[in-house]
Amino acid sequence: MDKNKEQIILPGLYIVSTPIGNMEDVTFRALNILKKSDIILCEDTRRSGKLLSHFKIKKKLMAYHKFNEKKISSEVLSALKKNKIISLICDAGTPTISDPGMLLVNQCINEKLNIYPIPGPSAVTSATSISGFSDKYLFYGFLTKKDNELEKILKKLYNLDYSIIFFIPAQKINFYITKFKKYFSDRKVVIAKEMTKLHEEFIRDNVSTIDNLPKNLKGELTVVLSDKIKVKNIQKDISESVKIEIKKMIKKYSNKDIVEFFSKKENLPKKIIYNYCLELKK
Repeated sequence: MDKNKEQIILPGLYIVSTPIGNMEDVTFRALNILKKSDIILCEDTRRSGKLLSHFKIKKKLMAYHKFNEKKISSEVLSALKKNKIISLICDAGTPTISDPGMLLVNQCINEKLNIYPIPGPSAVTSATSISGFSDKYLFYGFLTKKDNELEKILKKLYNLDYSIIFFIPAQKINFYITKFKKYFSDRKVVIAKEMTKLHEEFIRDNVSTIDNLPKNLKGELTVVLSDKIKVKNIQKDISESVKIEIKKMIKKYSNKDIVEFFSKKENLPKKIIYNYCLELKK
């Protein structure tokens, strides 16, 4: 990058996206922010340390996770008020999205401290982009493991005609598949495993027919449910007006052409149209 055009990094909190698997997915801007940070907040200092080491970044790491975020937030706010540059990263993907950080973001908003998003990898958009489903989607995140509470949540979701994305621990996937079959049998599903990694895999099926997955899966899966499968109301009889049209066409066109034309135009089963054509030619 031309040093004259290098981004000016102001004091504040930077929400920095990091790779969800493949190190090459990190952005130049993310690396630049991390290099200039006074403190980098992370869920796991050992895991994030490997990322920073890979890119030869040596900065102070501070553990920031769901068990200590209330305690650490006051220290972070104090540093921000002293015009420090602080980055928040998570183990993978975009912070605050089903990861710690929202508490700190809201405290910064209340204190009128600067917050800057540094966009990049996200399991949500990655899985949705290859699903083939509607781009009107609801991201739910992690589902509860408590049966009664889960039933209440799925009852609220099952009528929503959007794609729905969940994060699911791999070891619990078959438990949730059973629940999905009960509430989302009229949808398709894509289960994204090891995205961007060596053993990346996308399992595609209908919710109603998908089999249980192997029990030895590890990590987290991103599950995308489609919007509801639309079932067309197929007519079973040929109307008199359509019969008249077919009679006019039968001498000029082949049975195949007539079948193709009217099956699409009138939403009729091809077999019915074909049989009627045969009757007319007797």
